[in-house]
Amino acid sequence: MTVEITAEAARASRRRGGSNGSTYWVTTFLGANRHTLPADAPAPAEEEIYPMAFLVEQDPAKVVQPHFHQADQFQVIVGGTARMGTHDVEGVAVHFTSRFSAYGPIVASDKGVHYFTLRNGFDPGAKYMPGARQELRARRTGSHREAVVEPSPLTEPAQLAATAAPLCTNVMPLEEDGLGAWRYRLPPGAALTGPDPSEGRGQNWLVLAGGVVRKAEMLGTFACLFVFPDDPALALTAGPDGAELLCMQYPRR
Repeated sequence: MTVEITAEAARASRRRGGSNGSTYWVTTFLGANRHTLPADAPAPAEEEIYPMAFLVEQDPAKVVQPHFHQADQFQVIVGGTARMGTHDVEGVAVHFTSRFSAYGPIVASDKGVHYFTLRNGFDPGAKYMPGARQELRARRTGSHREAVVEPSPLTEPAQLAATAAPLCTNVMPLEEDGLGAWRYRLPPGAALTGPDPSEGRGQNWLVLAGGVVRKAEMLGTFACLFVFPDDPALALTAGPDGAELLCMQYPRR
């Protein structure tokens, strides 16, 4: 069943965090992590589809060192600027790494950087390089896989509200195993049916600007949804100010 949460509902979870020398604020949107999982609850199995989503507000000039995770992952830059590996990111930029693919560092500018981290599986925490190199070699099931979408600005509110017709941009070309990402711009009141989720291993949707209506509920900026592979394609209607949103689809294994 598709799950969703608004930014307002997630805000109560915002907490101060830090890891490997970096400091940040983190707001949990979907799923539990190693900090929020109840002490008596078993962690979800590594092969289980388990939606996770959280917003990181990384402090100015702080650095997240190169690392990897046990789950496939998208990251979406939504504020500030940074250097991610060899790429300068700002505005809206989309980054994908497959499980057991090391990436980074994430070097925040003097303005800091804000980004969503989205996964379709539970992750017990980052494994930092070079200390975890042997574990990476032992656990990697395929070749290193990483993809970066070039940054682009958000649509200004007046331009979004004046959009005449729905626009879909294929920002990460669809691959044979289902990996892909799409960016939509919708005029006020426009209906949208998303890609078939059975083509991949789940989809994360993120409202970048404006808002959408789903089942009579308004989902505003930074609302986050997860569509399981056996769910029907997501159906939405843009709100009165129009909507800009991302759909990110995970690859099948």
